[in-house]
Amino acid sequence: MANDPQTGDALISLRGVTKVFGEGPTAFAALKGVDLDIARGDFVAVMGPSGSGKSTTMNILGCLDVPTEGQFLFHGHHVETLERDQRALLRRRYLGFVFQGFNLLARTSALENVELPLVYRGEEKAARRAAAMAALDKVGLADWWDHSPAELSGGQQQRVAIARAIVTHPDVLLADEPTGNLDSERSIEIMELLTDLNRNSGITVLMVTHEPDMAAYAHTIIHFRDGLVERTEVTDGPGVKA
Repeated sequence: MANDPQTGDALISLRGVTKVFGEGPTAFAALKGVDLDIARGDFVAVMGPSGSGKSTTMNILGCLDVPTEGQFLFHGHHVETLERDQRALLRRRYLGFVFQGFNLLARTSALENVELPLVYRGEEKAARRAAAMAALDKVGLADWWDHSPAELSGGQQQRVAIARAIVTHPDVLLADEPTGNLDSERSIEIMELLTDLNRNSGITVLMVTHEPDMAAYAHTIIHFRDGLVERTEVTDGPGVKA
C-alpha cells in the first residue's frame, strides 16, 4: 500500500476525528477532533482517565468502530470510507488483538486457540498447525501446546493470547490493558515479550494502559483528556527512533 501525501510516512493517521454517541439533547461527544500520527514500527502507549476517549480511539484504530467525522488513514488508505466487510478484511489481514481478559476458548488447547484466526481465513489444517506452533514457540510456550487455559497460569494464558494475535503476522498489535489481570512479575514478562515483538519482529504495538510503569516500556506515550490528545511524549523505550 502506498503512503498518502497528507500523512507522509505515518502508518496510521487520524485527522479531525470525532465520535458522537446518541442524538439530540442526549448526544455525547467521546472524541472532539483527534489528530495523531503513528509511525511504522513504533511502540505506543495510550493513557488517560476514564472517559478521556482513549478506548473509543482504540476501537476506531482497530476497525471495530467508525468516526462520526474526520479521516482515518491506514497505509495511506481512507478507512472511514470502507464498508463493514472491508473493515473486517483489514482487521484479519493487518491487525492483531490482545485483551485484558485473555478471551481464550476454555475447552480447547493452546494450539487450537492460536489456530483460530487461521481457521477463519480458511487455511489448511497442516499449514495453520505449523504457523500456530511457530507462534507458540515465539512466546515461549511450544511445550505447552496441548494444555487448556485452565492448566495455564495467567501469564501463560496472556502469552497464548499474544501468540493468537501474531499468528497472522499482523502489521499492528492492539493491546487493551494486557497486564491488567497479572501480578507484577508476570506483567514484566508480558511487557518484555511485547518489546521483543516490536524490536525484533517489527510489529507496531498500540497499548492502552492505566499503569505508568507499563507505559514506560513504550517509545511514544499519547495522553488523552476530554476527548482530545492532551500531549505526546517520547521516551527511551523501543520502537521507531526520531
